[in-house]
Order: sequence, then structure tokens, then C-alpha cells
Amino acid sequence: MGRQCHPLLRGGTREAKYSHGLPPSEMETLASICEILVPPLHNSPQDGSNPDIQSFFKYSSGAQYPVPDEVAEIIQKRGFWEARILVKLLLKALSTRVGTLLICGALCFGKEWPYLNKFSRISLEKRERVLQKWMKHWLLTPIRLAFVFLKFICLFAFFTQVGKDSKNPAWKAMDYNVDIDENSNSTPKNRPLEKGIVETMSETESTFADSLREKGLEVTENGEYDLYKIQCDVVIVGSGCGGGVAAAVLSGAGLKVIVLEKGNYFTKMDYSSLEGPSMNEMYESGGILATLDGKMMVLAGSTVGGGSAVNWSASIKTPDFVLKEWATKHKLPLFSSFEYVSAMNKVCDRIGVTDKCLKEGFQNHILRKGCENLGLEADYVSRNSSESHFCGSCCFGCIRGDKRGTDTTWLVDAVNGGAVIISGCKAERFILEKNTCGSGTRRKRCLGVLASSTNPDIKKNIQIEAKVTISACGSLLTPPLMISSGLKNRHIGRNLHLHPVLLAWGYFPEASSEIEGKVYEGGIITSVHKVGEDKSNPRAIIECPILGPGSYAALCPWESGIDMKNRIIKYARTAHLFSMIRDRGTGEVKSEGRISYNLSKLDKENIKMGLRRCLKILIAAGAIEVGTHQSDGQRLKCKGITENEVNKFLDTVVAPEGPKSLAEKWATYCSAHQMGSCRMGVSEKAGAVDENGESWDASGLFVSDASVLPGAVGVNPMITIQSTSYCISNKIAEMLQNERFRDG
Repeated sequence: MGRQCHPLLRGGTREAKYSHGLPPSEMETLASICEILVPPLHNSPQDGSNPDIQSFFKYSSGAQYPVPDEVAEIIQKRGFWEARILVKLLLKALSTRVGTLLICGALCFGKEWPYLNKFSRISLEKRERVLQKWMKHWLLTPIRLAFVFLKFICLFAFFTQVGKDSKNPAWKAMDYNVDIDENSNSTPKNRPLEKGIVETMSETESTFADSLREKGLEVTENGEYDLYKIQCDVVIVGSGCGGGVAAAVLSGAGLKVIVLEKGNYFTKMDYSSLEGPSMNEMYESGGILATLDGKMMVLAGSTVGGGSAVNWSASIKTPDFVLKEWATKHKLPLFSSFEYVSAMNKVCDRIGVTDKCLKEGFQNHILRKGCENLGLEADYVSRNSSESHFCGSCCFGCIRGDKRGTDTTWLVDAVNGGAVIISGCKAERFILEKNTCGSGTRRKRCLGVLASSTNPDIKKNIQIEAKVTISACGSLLTPPLMISSGLKNRHIGRNLHLHPVLLAWGYFPEASSEIEGKVYEGGIITSVHKVGEDKSNPRAIIECPILGPGSYAALCPWESGIDMKNRIIKYARTAHLFSMIRDRGTGEVKSEGRISYNLSKLDKENIKMGLRRCLKILIAAGAIEVGTHQSDGQRLKCKGITENEVNKFLDTVVAPEGPKSLAEKWATYCSAHQMGSCRMGVSEKAGAVDENGESWDASGLFVSDASVLPGAVGVNPMITIQSTSYCISNKIAEMLQNERFRDG
């Protein structure tokens, strides 16, 4: 059946069909809250001569259709049940006069009948004062949580929405242009995985089985149990850094491999660089995934290629001190072996890692210049792309096809070796039975996986029976899948590391800075500065993020409507640096989408140290204003200030708590790396899997993704994940070839 490209990924619009179910009174209240966040203003903007900025200030409003409906839809589909209830109660209360009085106090009184107003009938100025009160008063923590949730979603939705022309009216005021590849050829090209992929989003119940057979699979349909049954040697759940490598290695060993991927398949010809549609299609929970306390936003890929399709290209080998720690403290000799070092070299060779960057973008130029002016070192970051790769939208898929994720490398090797990838296919549970073979400690045996299609037209489940089953769906999804299948090892879902990040910003107006460019142009991470005396084991590392218009607005502190709009029009020349740490604190993820996490005391000290260094670098690079994303809008005007004034400001910079705490000031942390939630261990008391990646609970079930890592890596973990998967996969191939599983 012909493939159907998702219309939103390529841009354009669709007929809105909202199913949030909010009644008109609550939608009216929600729209009135959205209007406060992005209000129409008649105040003179900072640049009164720019008609686009004038129009943005006067007419842009969060109450404009379809923003409130989009917000309601996101809450309904992606919010925690607790958040949905909290928001529902808040909207319900504010849609009545009595509820508004209880929550807003005297600000709801008016001079005309009926004197006591419900929230949406209060003047915009007074509504803004109400929100400012919610932000600062610790007694209103539940309301503050609801507001933070609404604020994030509203601003993200407003600045990512696009019309039929694939544009947002506010982007002109932001001086933002969607990244395009001027050298691209619009003529459709061959899709690298075409000969080995079955895309369920393009199938129906009547065509699906035939499409699988065309790829060489034997499919039987079981009408009694409403199943498609398929047999193979190895089934792999997930196609990212772990699953992609495993598929290539095992198919290369002559084994029949099937890869299941929940997300859909896209190539460089599909990518649009549009933030909202791309994140919706290619990220877990559409890029709107937070820890349960709202403290940290978590980014994780959910597409064919997984995180490797949307990451920022950084390709760094596992640091020596980390390998030593894992080999000695955790007693895992794999990480001190020649085998692992050889695997890293083979991985870097296959994904084309380069060490140099011929041209750096705006933010990385600022990081390098600030370090030079302070006498600090800034190293180049290796990337899985060419040295000339100058792409600021790789987080939405590389439109230039230069970045080499698993979707253009390992998975291509896999399909060339006969592997079949089924996209839009979600694993529901592993098929387990009591283990009657052998005398080992593994009480169960895995026979395969039961899955379902994300395409509602395909209603039958898919049962894949295999000699070996590999979970490679990442640190956030592997543990819930194992737990829901009935596995009991206490380490499953625990020991989760997130490499927490705090952001600092600096404003560099073109008129006062010699550094050219825009924040969204150029390679995302090409430079790194290491904080601490021991550069081989730094306390924090400083790099540059990519923030699209929606992410930028959502993460910005909200103080008032005019302050928000003033921040927005500075977007293109507001550089960000982040402080990232190798966290000692850990979290848990035992149910899908429900992540808990706590920083240790040392983590807070290290991330604070890095954040202060970020600000010093931005000041040294020539920023006229710098700040953090702390909720009170913490910032410093830099013109004419003394070193003593800078130091006084830096003394106020801390690693604050999240919005759920009773503290008046808080900040949102971010994470793009998740590791360790099914870690390796020498015994079932030490980890969830053994050194070969095999579950201590079930024979024949392996894990080959970031969750097996014994701890945090401290740098981008892509090379570490792929190298570990390479070693695990070779062990599996060796065991299968020795027919280990014939006798259990």
C-alpha cells in the first residue's frame, strides 16, 4: 500500500478535531488565562519602528483560536491524571463567582453589577496580578503547579502553531526563520529502509499481513484470539541507539530479526524543521514530558532511529574514569576490556564521527569567545556528521541527511541483512512462561512479545515468537514494559540517571556585538567547556542547547505579559548555555510516563557551579544582559558593571527547587539523557540484568539500551549505548550460534 506522509510533519494544517471535552464555561476561563500569558498590549514595544514587533505587541493573544483548544487537548492527552484533575478543579472554580472569590480574593470585585465577577470577567490587568500572586505565594502551591503546567503548554502551543503557509505570525517579530536546506532536491529519493520496513500507519487490516509476507515473514492469522503470529530468531523492541546496533549485528550473523518501533518512519525528505509538528511526531509525549513533581522536562526520541534521529550530533566516547568505575566499583570487566574499546572504535567508524568543525554557529561562537576572554579552555565536540555540518534543526530530524543516526546506518545494515522493521507497533508485554530448563536462578523464560499497532484500523494484536527477545526501548520505557510483563527484580525501574541541566541566557543585540548570526543557526553542539580542576572528571560541563520558539517561550520565566513579549522579540539574539552534571542522585520509572527524580546535595553544588560559570562566560563574551530561568526572572544588566557587582550577582545564583516546593523561587530543569533504570549487575541483588544484558528474572530476555548502563556517563551517552549494545549483541549471536537455547 502507498505510504502516507504525515501532513503535520511536512507542514501545513489540518482540520481541527478536539476531544478534550471541556464545557464552554471552563474553556472561557482557560482562554482568559491564556490571554494573560500572551496578552494584547498597547504599550510601546522596545523597538517601536518595527511593524512586525508592533503588530505582535498589539494583536497577538493567547486567547486566539485555536490556542486554548490546543492547550485543553494537550492536557487531556498528555497530562498526568493528577495534573488533569488539578487543572479541571481550577477551571471549574474560576468559572464561578464564588470560586473566583475564594482563589482570587478582592481582585474579583468590580464597580458595576454584579460587582462580584468570575475570573474571565475580571479586567486583564487584574487577572495578571492574580497570576503574579499565584506564582509567589507558597500557600498556593497546588494552584502554582496548575499554573506552571498551563503556562508551559500555552506558550509552547502559541509559538509552535502554524497555518497553511507553515508559518506563525509571531515569528517575524522574533526574527525567526524555519531552517531549510537550500541545496536539497525536491525530487523524492530512495528511502534507506524501504526494502525492510512495514509501516502500519500506511496499512489496513486487510493489507497488513500481506505486507509482512512481502518482506519475507511467515504470518499466520489466529481468528480465535484475534492475532497475527510471526516467528523469528530475534525480536527487538525499539530502533534507537541500542536497538539499531543490535539489529545490525544479529542480522549480520545470519539470524532472522524483527524490530518493533512504536514511532513512525521519516527520512530527510519528510522533515519540515517545524518545531511543534516535529516534536509531536518524533518525541515521547510530543516533547511535553515532565517528572511527577514538575521539576524537570524530559526529552526522549520516539521514531524510527529513536533518540539518534533527533539528538544534537555529539558523539563522545565513554570517559576513562567512568569505565574504570564501572569495571571496579560495579565489578563489570566488560568496561575495562579490549572488546569494549574495539566496539567504541567500530561504532565511531560506522556512524562517521568527526573531530573538527569548520564553522561554528552563534551560540558556540559565544561559548568559545567567552572562554577565551576568561583564559579558559573550550574543546571541540566530536559529531556523527561531516566537519562542515552547519545544521540548527537536527533536533527535528536532519533535513540535510548529514547526521548519521541509526536510521541511516545500523538499521540500513540490518535490512540489508534481511531484518524487518515494523513501525507504528507498540510492545504491550513480553510472553513469559515458567522456566523448566536448566538449574539457573532465572525462574521464567521469554518466548517473545505481544504488540499492537498504533493505527486504529489494525485491531488484531501481533504476537512475535522468538528464540531471543531484546528490549531496547530506552530507559523510560524498558522498565515499565518489564514490570507490566510480571518481572520482579527490585532494580527494574530504579537507579535512573537524567544528566540534569540548568540554563543561563545572555542577550547580544546585533548593534553591540561583533558576533554574527542567529541563535537557531549552525551546529547545535560543537564546543564544550569543562568545569573543575580535574578536566578528565569535571564537576559540570557547559554546552549550547537548541531552543525553538515554543521551547524558548515555555521555559522563560513569566513575570508579566509585557516582560514576556519583550523577551520573545529578543529570541534570535538571546544565547543560551547549559550546565550539565554527571548526577549522583537517581530516580524511578516503573509506570509509563511517570518519572520521579531527586538531585543529591553534591548534584546541586555541581550544577550551581556550572551555572555560575555559564553566566561568567556570557558576560565575558559581551552580553548586555544575562540571567537564569529562575521563576523570579533573575537577571543582571551588564553595561558598566564592576567585577564586584558581578560576583554579588553570582552569589545569588543557586540550584533552586521545582514548583512543587514551598520555596518562593524555583526553576525548571531539563534532561535529554536517560540511563541506568535496568542496570547491569554481577548478581540479581546488584542489577536487573547480567553482564551479557540478560534479565536475571527471565532467560531469553535481554536488554540492550541505555537502561543497562551502571550509572551516569557524564557526557552524551550515544557512543556508550551503541558500544554496549554492540558487545551485548555479539554475545547473543555467539550464544545462539552455540545453540545455547536448545537446552535452556
